[in-house]
Amino acid sequence: MINYTDNIWRLMSDIVERVPTLEFLDMNKVLVFARAGRAQAEGPYATCHCLCLPESEPGYYYWRDRRTGLLTRRSEWFVTKSPIVKVGTVTIDYMVSFVLPRFCDQSLSRSRKLAHYSGHENWITKLDTIVHELYHIDPERAGIRRMERADGTASAHCHGQHFFRHVVSMVKQYLATNPNPETYDFLRHDFAQLQQRFGGVVGTTFRAFPSYPQRYTEALVPQPLSVDAEYCRIDPIKPTRLAKVFTEDDLVIREFLEQTSRRLVRKGAFRAA
Repeated sequence: MINYTDNIWRLMSDIVERVPTLEFLDMNKVLVFARAGRAQAEGPYATCHCLCLPESEPGYYYWRDRRTGLLTRRSEWFVTKSPIVKVGTVTIDYMVSFVLPRFCDQSLSRSRKLAHYSGHENWITKLDTIVHELYHIDPERAGIRRMERADGTASAHCHGQHFFRHVVSMVKQYLATNPNPETYDFLRHDFAQLQQRFGGVVGTTFRAFPSYPQRYTEALVPQPLSVDAEYCRIDPIKPTRLAKVFTEDDLVIREFLEQTSRRLVRKGAFRAA
């Protein structure tokens, strides 16, 4: 069976070596994993997840009386933190998840990308998606890359026409370097073709599938002194059920089918996926 996430990681490694805009990336600090998503359903094909964001500034939730505007209830002070994901001795900074089988069945004819890739085969949309997610990674390790408006000011959004045009330019730049076709050949096949050719499609996931490492909230200790406590109810922050630390022992292999998936064996040794 073909390990789809392994193949994507190797393709990403080749891309960052050939495209100057992305050459700052250390792919050893990028983890590729799979999530489930049916081809017929709406939703993203892939997502970039940042794990290197610092702890947030303290804050709290609050509720006010609509009539008087007075504070009636608030939560404890809390901070949000990023989980730690380590593979061996390497701390992962970013993860990129690909939704299977939806990612495999992208169609150029039904995509906004057709205007940029007229005359290309369907698989170019998958390469565009992969470069798109790599471009989300901020060179300053400050989260997800923010884009600039046409006037040079920072945009509050991480997408925009400038972003899409830059991605198209990098895709064409990569192909212009004449990479080995074997590196991206797996993109040429849709999900059914992959199953027929390789006998199945598998990918790296987290043991608690469909869960995966995410930011979590934690009560601040000690709590700041506040006069709110004299006239306002303070609700405790519920302890998170999310895991805070992950290692290679939390990685497993799943086989993905058209409508479902099943766990095969523990991932064990990490193989750059």
